Amino acid sequence: MLKKILQDAKATMGIYEGRDDRIYGLLAEFSDPGMLLHAAQEVRKAGYKHFDTHSPFPIHGMDRAMGLGNSKVGYITLIGGATGLALATWLQWWTSAVDYPINISGKPFFAFEPSIPIMFELTVLFSALAAVAGMFALNGLPRPYNPLFYSRRFAHVTDDAFFLHIAASDKQFDLKQSEALLRKAGALDVEVIEDRGYSELHAET
Repeated sequence: MLKKILQDAKATMGIYEGRDDRIYGLLAEFSDPGMLLHAAQEVRKAGYKHFDTHSPFPIHGMDRAMGLGNSKVGYITLIGGATGLALATWLQWWTSAVDYPINISGKPFFAFEPSIPIMFELTVLFSALAAVAGMFALNGLPRPYNPLFYSRRFAHVTDDAFFLHIAASDKQFDLKQSEALLRKAGALDVEVIEDRGYSELHAET
């Protein structure tokens, strides 16, 4: 059981058997948004899939350069809304026509017209909850620990720096070849990111 947990943790954090447990990936800094966009295109052309870009602001065309499709949050929200609508409809029918029916002037025990407010509210509520939960799940959040946070250069990403990170979990990842690719794409600096936190945890277990 413990071995399975450790394997799942490795896959999540980009660490695989046969590689240095402390290597999390390569972090490359670029001079401007255009260079970062170009680097993302080159990395994608080289066959990498586990990489991400970081910048102080959104860069037009970056999603296409990275080969990202449409967000799945919309589909998750639709499922949540449909679930809320179905639950509200069942709730109104069950309480009015099955569990506690009351004959009021011969009116039907269940009707859609008076049920609309509850159906609307639960549809909105479940849609909102599904959207937030889907966003967190797809982004792998919450994640209080990330090896990138311990890079001093990466601290400038919210101000005036542009970075591309290739994870060690990528099948194409090779320390020397990946670094050469990033430097060829115009990287100002390439830093090897180590996951010392995981290594210490692995040593203790």
